[in-house]
Amino acid sequence: MYKLKQKMAPYLFLLPNIIIFSIFVIFPAFYGIYISFTEWDVLTKPEFIGLSNYIKLLNDARFWDTFGRTFVYVAVAVPLTFLLSMGLALMLNRRIRARGLFRAVFYLPAMLSFIIIGVSWQWLLGDNFGVVNYILELIGLQSVRWLTTPVTATIMVIIATVWARAGYYMVMFLSGLQGIPESYYEAANIDGANKWQQFIHITFPLLKPTSLIVVVLNTIEVFKMYGLVHSMTTGGPGKATTFIVQDIYTTAFGKGNMGYAATMSMVLFVTLGLLTMVYFKINKKGGNAYE
Repeated sequence: MYKLKQKMAPYLFLLPNIIIFSIFVIFPAFYGIYISFTEWDVLTKPEFIGLSNYIKLLNDARFWDTFGRTFVYVAVAVPLTFLLSMGLALMLNRRIRARGLFRAVFYLPAMLSFIIIGVSWQWLLGDNFGVVNYILELIGLQSVRWLTTPVTATIMVIIATVWARAGYYMVMFLSGLQGIPESYYEAANIDGANKWQQFIHITFPLLKPTSLIVVVLNTIEVFKMYGLVHSMTTGGPGKATTFIVQDIYTTAFGKGNMGYAATMSMVLFVTLGLLTMVYFKINKKGGNAYE
């Protein structure tokens, strides 16, 4: 009886979290799968329609156009965030003056709400009231339509996204860097390896587990980015910065088509699952970083 209590104790401690996780994550996920096979406007009872939503989605050019824009956004923002956060971590892992202050400054955006970040960037880059355009006009230069032309609006959203998340992932890389034994670098110095060679053959391979976590988490986060983009551009100009999560939200709550929105969410879920599997497969092929 005593041994049984010992075995059950950990599960009893986990039980509250399991219950909360089930209520707010697992159940809604399975319910979302069911809703994707229905036609539902929230006000009436869901009507089962089989694969109709999925067939409609396959032929929905507007959705695939949005999906393509989202993929471009992710394909640019994730590598830039990865490179910037790693670069900041490498710089701030060195013994420099005011290192703690710089770490706090670069991490600060990670503590802000995406809504606040989006509004702040809109305030900076607005056509008529933007601080940046005001400064440009003061020095005799022409103002730029940062957020009202498709190309510049997309670029600014990407820059704001990278700025908002680089500090957060910088901390992860710092943790990974501090876990690398100093003896490896001492041996490399004795062998005459320069800084670049040390980075290529020691630092980068040993940061592989951290890199995988950063890429996976950042990919999921950027795919689901809503608050920053909506508060910064509201998806405009036109549909230039309308990404998949904005489209799902509009379909569900703007058009009242919850079933079709759930189908779109399933496509997003499968996409993230496949990308995560690819990342893990690539990571596994590279072998053990410590071998």
